Amino acid sequence: MMLIPEPLTAAAFAPFGDVIEAGDEKTHYTINYGRTERFHDLAQLDVLANGGKPTVSIFRSQPANFPLRVEVMERHPHSSQAFISLQRKPFLVLVAPPGEKPEPDQLRLFEVGPEQGVNYHPGVWHHYQFSLDEVRDFLCIDRSGGYGDNCDEHPFSEEIFIQRS
Repeated sequence: MMLIPEPLTAAAFAPFGDVIEAGDEKTHYTINYGRTERFHDLAQLDVLANGGKPTVSIFRSQPANFPLRVEVMERHPHSSQAFISLQRKPFLVLVAPPGEKPEPDQLRLFEVGPEQGVNYHPGVWHHYQFSLDEVRDFLCIDRSGGYGDNCDEHPFSEEIFIQRS
């Protein structure tokens, strides 16, 4: 099975989470005496379950070699997890709907644009970030602490590959 990325849109990504991007008029207003545009409340952060607290981290990812074999996916049943590339360059995200395990026929691969980020909803299966050409830093907003295991992994025995478009 070979997966090719599709462009990231809010409608296509809605079953998995939120697209974080400026431009939605209902979230936009001017602050700081007209010198700043605020795009407000762009993702449904959900990190407080079972005593968790919000945390802001930087994940430094190594570039992927394509075609890339998908060996494992993970989910966070007690929290959302948001990622924004600090270099403002495209990256790939691989997702599958919440469920007992990610089903190969339900995998979706998206190319996140340079002005976008993503927020995975709780329980959504996802692969770690795909840096395309270089070491990349990602701002991550997710859950820390609390009780209950918040990271499930599922290994694949199927041969699933990702190809850059």
